[in-house]
Amino acid sequence: MKISVSDKSPQMIRPWANKKAFTLIELLIVMTIVGILASIAVPNYRWGIIKAKEAVLREDLYNLRTTIDNFYADQGKYPDTLQELVDKKYLRDLPKDPFTNDKETWKVVPPPAGGEGEEIKGSVYDVHSGSDLIGTNGISYNEW
Repeated sequence: MKISVSDKSPQMIRPWANKKAFTLIELLIVMTIVGILASIAVPNYRWGIIKAKEAVLREDLYNLRTTIDNFYADQGKYPDTLQELVDKKYLRDLPKDPFTNDKETWKVVPPPAGGEGEEIKGSVYDVHSGSDLIGTNGISYNEW
């Protein structure tokens, strides 16, 4: 008895044909698509982190400057240090600079010199970030 190729079932010719699996080409295509999506998403994620830190910096500077003004209105002088704002309960705690991640790096600006016979007391007139990085608006964070 002679067996022809047509007598054999497809299972006998290709025993792996019924198995549910991905081919190497399918896996490579999926990995390529995932890589392309990741290369698009990562820069957007980093940009979002920078914008969030800038928003926190703006809010912290606004709060610190408002607190310094309130201190001056109440005390008739500017604070000698930022810590004095905490000691006299104007702030619960000094915020961390979001770009240096430290409370001690705030740059303090002294009050401008007074006119003839006018003495300005205190050492903290304004505050800036201690970071030398450039913001998304092109201005250094320590000039905000």
